[in-house]
Amino acid sequence: MILNMGPSHPATHGTLQIVVELEGEKIVRLDNIVGYLHRGVEKLAEKITYHQFIPYTDRLNYVSCFMNNVGYTMAVEKLVGIEVPERAQVVRVILSEISRIMDHLVCIGTNVVDLGAYTPFLYMFNVRENAYDLLEEVCGARLTVSYSRVGGIARDIPDGFEEKILTFCDMVEKTLKDVEGLLDKNRIFLDRTRDVGVIGAEDAVDYGFTGPNLRATGKKWDLRKDFPYLTYDRYEFDIPTRDTGDIWARYRVRMEEMYQSVRIMRQAVKDIPGGRFISDDFKHVLPDKEEVYGSIEGLIHHFEQIIHGIRPPKGEVYASVEAANGELGYYLVSDGGRSPYRLRIRPPCFIYYQAFEEMLKGHMIADLIGVLGSINIIAGELDR
Repeated sequence: MILNMGPSHPATHGTLQIVVELEGEKIVRLDNIVGYLHRGVEKLAEKITYHQFIPYTDRLNYVSCFMNNVGYTMAVEKLVGIEVPERAQVVRVILSEISRIMDHLVCIGTNVVDLGAYTPFLYMFNVRENAYDLLEEVCGARLTVSYSRVGGIARDIPDGFEEKILTFCDMVEKTLKDVEGLLDKNRIFLDRTRDVGVIGAEDAVDYGFTGPNLRATGKKWDLRKDFPYLTYDRYEFDIPTRDTGDIWARYRVRMEEMYQSVRIMRQAVKDIPGGRFISDDFKHVLPDKEEVYGSIEGLIHHFEQIIHGIRPPKGEVYASVEAANGELGYYLVSDGGRSPYRLRIRPPCFIYYQAFEEMLKGHMIADLIGVLGSINIIAGELDR
């Protein structure tokens, strides 16, 4: 029997078509069909300025947008040679870890709903709403934040923000313990997740897996440790791994990563230095309003940025971050103009989806949605 799962199925986000060949209820083979989302985001970058592309990055992984902003702005900063102030780097770390927690909460919360457990979803989405409150306080937006800027961040954090971060950390830890109490010894959840959707470490590396899905196979690989960026090298944290490569392992890795994100944030909050929140290199950054209104140089720099934008030297760079789902990379090519000559995005979810058939062969049709949720395909990253 040939069966269509999606694109109208609620778990396939309106953008994934999975054509399944069944023998009874057992999956014999399947085809993954992408292409229902075709915004041409990489091509759009060639027609707008480097700054104007920042909001487009929010729409890649819209569950943890800020890390998309950071990866892109780091690539532009590397291209033009801007040094980011230390205060901005630490704030980027804190908000990146909040974004990681948000992403994992959505992944696990919706995955357990697909498997029949509704209560953990409510617990986790309550924390997610509080994370949105924190993002709204710093930038005015909840979902697509566009908060990172080339050279730093859009505006400084408000007074009292550090205390709110610590309160949020307490809430995350309490909720994670509550969810573990509901799931970790739940017989139905264990039966639906253990030895289901298995991928081995060698196959995961061959397919190009990174992030939690790779670490669930036993590979201890995390860019925050292996190629430290921002201020991650200052903080003590562990890289959780499991070695079974199944849904259960991916669930446990993400749960433990949230504890580690809390650990990083507690250290970073004590480490926020004073000083500027954005670079004073006004050839590449909009100058302060006082400079614009009070000096001819500031006015000229403002005019140049608004009319012409950044004009990096000719060259090419690659910059990547350890996003919630794995390595998110930006390859930028400059021909010296106001727009990138070429932008190539390396999205982790696009990589995982190619292994989906191998992970499901021989399993039951009821396992398909559970495996799909556990690798956490974000449809915005399938846009080619």
